[in-house]
Amino acid sequence: MARFDNRREHKKDLYRRNHNIRVPEVRVIDTDGTMLGVMPVMQAVNLAKERELDLVEISPNANPPVCKILDYNKYVYEQGKKASEAKKKQAKVTLKELRIKSHIAEHDLEVRMRQIEEFLRKKNQVRFVVVFHGRENQHKDIGIDILNNTAKRMAEIATVDGNMQSMGNRMFITLIPKP
Repeated sequence: MARFDNRREHKKDLYRRNHNIRVPEVRVIDTDGTMLGVMPVMQAVNLAKERELDLVEISPNANPPVCKILDYNKYVYEQGKKASEAKKKQAKVTLKELRIKSHIAEHDLEVRMRQIEEFLRKKNQVRFVVVFHGRENQHKDIGIDILNNTAKRMAEIATVDGNMQSMGNRMFITLIPKP
């Protein structure tokens, strides 16, 4: 099965331009940003063609729609660049999960606390899970103590998202780093 790459065509069709603008009148902005006023679409398209540029619909939901005289390909390129910059600046939130048994040695718990602290300092959310096996299910209070102590210990750098939760043989809290 043959596949072809049509991403370029999609980018070209992001904004209506020239004769694809289907309204009788538009508000026109010149290349330097000055308002030319409301005029019929054909008159605006002819004005753009005289300057060897395109009439591009910038704000289709306005009444009347706002169009700008500009170089379409350059505009699409700049919009794509802005979108990629905005995407780079978005915070990437990851959820790390650490599991322990309810009967954990003191040193092992300290190691887990350091790991939680490290994840929180890197701005990751942490789900800290206490797992119960067999008869340990009768001693849920041990897990509650571990989770409460963890929440108190991490209070300076994190907040607890919601309450302590329990599902089956697991209890957990979710810690969110403070800004």
